[in-house]
Amino acid sequence: MNRTDTPPVLVTGATGRIGRIVIDRLLDAGVPVRALARRAEAAATLPSEVEVFAGDLTAPESLDPALQGVGAAFLVWTAPPQTAAAVVERLAAKVRRVVFLSSPHRTPHPFFQQSNPVAALHADVERLIATTGVESTIIRPGMLASNSLAWWAPAIRADRVVRWPYGAAETAPVDDRDVAAVAARTLHRDGYVGGDFVLTGPESLTQAAQVGVIGEALGRRIAFEEMTPDEFRSLSEGTAPGSVVDMLLAAWNAAVGRPAYVTSAVADILGTEPRTFRQWAADHAVAFTRGSEGSEGA
Repeated sequence: MNRTDTPPVLVTGATGRIGRIVIDRLLDAGVPVRALARRAEAAATLPSEVEVFAGDLTAPESLDPALQGVGAAFLVWTAPPQTAAAVVERLAAKVRRVVFLSSPHRTPHPFFQQSNPVAALHADVERLIATTGVESTIIRPGMLASNSLAWWAPAIRADRVVRWPYGAAETAPVDDRDVAAVAARTLHRDGYVGGDFVLTGPESLTQAAQVGVIGEALGRRIAFEEMTPDEFRSLSEGTAPGSVVDMLLAAWNAAVGRPAYVTSAVADILGTEPRTFRQWAADHAVAFTRGSEGSEGA
């Protein structure tokens, strides 16, 4: 049951994988939730106790009704950069706290230091938030475990070899549920203002090993075959911007031969160890055998 003395939290990106779980975690904690959605039908599957407001980050004035009486906001920037300043200004004028879903672009590991247009946008939004003086927390998930659904599930469902570049590149996939739990905790509990948290899974795994872990969860061996960068570019043509493809290839290349960057931030904040990729794969095994899910950059 929601605590009537607690101001609601506004969740942007409410129908995305992270935002949707943030809503559940806030409701579990008894925090009233408002969801911002561009289309009402997209929010139809949200819990009935969530108050849904129509709004769009590209139209800053559309946020005003949703912001009335809000205590904190979870900001997921999925729009072009032109309206970022106006949106942040509106948030700062109405809420006490902003938690921003960013990326680890400040992390010294070479995997995160490649030219990245999304990270550049995140950095700009961070600067805007800092300028306002609003209470803020920045959370920076590394590679999301769920990205593997978009990358490898189509081949696995078709019982084909997984062909992918830089199979030896090591990452530390973080479970979306752990990212969302951290976001929810920092939205409604004190002690995290000014925090800047890089969130990773607990272990460094090569991409080829991750495919192997998924195979174990499915009870069968999945063959992995190395793909050249040029083949990957051709495969990605029309499905992802060239700048994103180049960034991924550069990041994976930089990660070959060195362990992934691993932090204790999830455990430090939640008091429980982050889920392993093996746990994530076991919990999502059915998604590799039927249905489809998209990826969400982090």
